[in-house]
Amino acid sequence: MTAEKTTRLWLLATFLLIAIIIINSLVIWLKRDKGQPIVISDPVIENFHGNIYIDGAVNNPGLYPFKDTDNLSGLIRASGGAASDADMSAVNLHIPSTYDTFESQKIDINQAEAWLLQALPDIGQTKAQAIIDDRLKNGLFRNISEITRVPGISAATFEKIKGLITVSE
Repeated sequence: MTAEKTTRLWLLATFLLIAIIIINSLVIWLKRDKGQPIVISDPVIENFHGNIYIDGAVNNPGLYPFKDTDNLSGLIRASGGAASDADMSAVNLHIPSTYDTFESQKIDINQAEAWLLQALPDIGQTKAQAIIDDRLKNGLFRNISEITRVPGISAATFEKIKGLITVSE
């Protein structure tokens, strides 16, 4: 055998080996187990109502009512908005379990704005503004029962909100 024939034989063997490797790789790749597709679903929770505790760099931390139609932005607004030093890139959401207990945050009727007063049962926009007008006209409330001096706040309404309000100097 001449050197030229030997070189051709080695070249042919090399190409044949490369072709076998490529064909086997394609067969293996096509027959690989692709596994089950990953399905991500969002379970539907209908009519969720509960409380969520908001704490940290918000103006009024505490326990707030939460419905399935609420969103994070609304919850932050309900807690008085983010504090001026809040880092909004690091917001944590904690939904308490049935074993967690939190003290309910009371609304200071001497300081609260109308939107916060409206969070109280039976206090709408008109009654909230009446509370603010009364404290501007007659001075701060000395105790929570004085809220009944506000037109439209009956004893029945006071009974519903007395555990949710407080007064400060």
